[in-house]
Amino acid sequence: MNITVNGEAIAQSAIDAEVQYHPSADLEAARRAAAEALVIRVLLRQAAKKMGLKPDDAPPDDGAAERTDEERLIAALLDRAIALPEADEAACRRYYDRNPGKFRSRDLFEAAHILFPAPPDDEEARMRAKAAAEATIAELRDAPRRFGELARARSACSSKIQDGRLGQVSRGDTAPEFETFLFNLEEGQLCPVPVMTRYGAHVLRLDRRICGRELPFEIAKPRIADYLHERAWRRAVHQYMQLLIGGAEISGVALSGATSPLVQ
Repeated sequence: MNITVNGEAIAQSAIDAEVQYHPSADLEAARRAAAEALVIRVLLRQAAKKMGLKPDDAPPDDGAAERTDEERLIAALLDRAIALPEADEAACRRYYDRNPGKFRSRDLFEAAHILFPAPPDDEEARMRAKAAAEATIAELRDAPRRFGELARARSACSSKIQDGRLGQVSRGDTAPEFETFLFNLEEGQLCPVPVMTRYGAHVLRLDRRICGRELPFEIAKPRIADYLHERAWRRAVHQYMQLLIGGAEISGVALSGATSPLVQ
């Protein structure tokens, strides 16, 4: 690729080095994405220099020490070129009213399990663990009150000292396979089949489901304001990039999009 941006050439070696940050279905797509990213950075760097900005002009940021001079220069440019009003209470209220149920506390689940351990790459061990879990489930169907006793005697999890009880968990706290079964059980129900995860085979029981509650506007407002500000900022950056592209002489690549390297 022979690419220039307002007369400034982008070396092929720079594109090759950038490719690793743009995983794609094929190498050609990755190279195209890398080239576009470099063109955007050059445009922003050129605009910053035209405004007389320096890396030290970047706004304070928690990760500023880890940013390169180019990244801080671009941050300084966007801070100077894009001014956004804070989302006011009326805008936050409208978003809150139009998205019922989006702002709510997490659903909680009180569950208990018995773990028969087996490494994910040991098929024979996993078959033995599954068989042991199936046998335990069969026992519990006839004597559900023995769950705690069997957990103390058979479980490889530290929860065994509490009769297998895991306390309160919510989405993301346990393995995805575990959650799939857990979230579909009824209160007090013993899962009829072993739950297989990377840890082994689980005998699972759901004891209680605590449904999340909708958060009042006063509590949700800061989150909404942050979201609206971020959305508006991304839109403004996109529009700013379109202006830079429209006024630039670019050869060797056709840009399919326009976002800042700081907006991924």
